[in-house]
Amino acid sequence: MSTLTETTSEVPVAYAICGMNDIPSRRAVGFQLLIEGENGPLPWPIIVVRWGKQVFGYVNRCPHHGTNLDWERGQFLDSNGTRLLCGKHGSLFDIGTGQCVDGPCKGNVLEAVRLAVIDDDICVTGVTLVEDDEDETPAAAEE
Repeated sequence: MSTLTETTSEVPVAYAICGMNDIPSRRAVGFQLLIEGENGPLPWPIIVVRWGKQVFGYVNRCPHHGTNLDWERGQFLDSNGTRLLCGKHGSLFDIGTGQCVDGPCKGNVLEAVRLAVIDDDICVTGVTLVEDDEDETPAAAEE
């Protein structure tokens, strides 16, 4: 068994979560993913914001009390559509940096999610996601 080691020539693993056009510009969408944890899969709710050709990702967890930002399902932006909003406590976060600019957690920062746009797909990098292996079930049934 070979082990993958960190070197500068390795290509990081990227997991496509949606197409660039699946998120309209100036909108935010939540995703419920699973990451590999030390003791098995862990829930990993994230937010992806598309702003023109840029994408920004954050873990969907307010630093104030650890609640999801979307107190109302899928609602991540303030009424002006220019800041991420914690629906529970009203904290406002800069979309580009995740920095809390107003509210109870002012000065704190959302946990960033590393994203890349590859072949017009928005991809998560820097983590190991738990993926559904749809190919194994039919193959096992044929045996």
